[in-house]
Amino acid sequence: MSEPTKPQDKTAVRNAATVIALRDRHDKPAILMGQRGAKAAFMPNKFVFPGGAVDPGDAGIPLAAPLPPLCFNRLADNAPQGMQSALAAAAIRELWEETGLILGRPGQWPGAAPPDWQSFAATGHIPSAEALQFVFRALTPPGRPRRFDARFFLVDAAAIQGNLDDFTHASDELSHLQWIPLTEARRFDLPFITEVVLAEVAGRVQDPSPPASVPYFRNDDEESLFLRLNGHPMPDG
Repeated sequence: MSEPTKPQDKTAVRNAATVIALRDRHDKPAILMGQRGAKAAFMPNKFVFPGGAVDPGDAGIPLAAPLPPLCFNRLADNAPQGMQSALAAAAIRELWEETGLILGRPGQWPGAAPPDWQSFAATGHIPSAEALQFVFRALTPPGRPRRFDARFFLVDAAAIQGNLDDFTHASDELSHLQWIPLTEARRFDLPFITEVVLAEVAGRVQDPSPPASVPYFRNDDEESLFLRLNGHPMPDG
């Protein structure tokens, strides 16, 4: 007799990708956010960036252009082997699903698109990761109904195809989608980690180059630490 199937551990840590889309960075910088539903298991009612867990099929998604080498290598040091392209694909997919915005290049897929990607492929684009910049990593604290090891990618909105204000193809996972001026974002109901990330973004608005090192907010059963990905604690202040 076979053993009964164990229920999925919903508190297991899942790899995830989040997209911080930045618009008008040299004039009046704004970031794209939406509000999670009141009944959402994870961060209900909070205003968040588009993002979500990596799906198994994301690892095999064709990319019209890969991640920048520096970001790819940093992810290689801080993610399971082979996860870099999957994280990039997940970021692009979540941006599309939750906002209807396309990060890709015009082109035809080399084969049938997986179910989660069929609507993206139908737009006539192939996902492209060249504009994604790895800028932050955060691990959800223990005890939450969902736990994610999230990598945050900053992308200049100029790399997004089409009308930046057209959210007609978005799912209903996020409501009140809008470009929020960076100076006004903290007036919204934000998760703590989002406030931390916003501070990092604000410091990089006028500098499009990759950060010298990537902050990592690590939460485990013993302590919460701000680290750099080389393992050294971040300096106070």
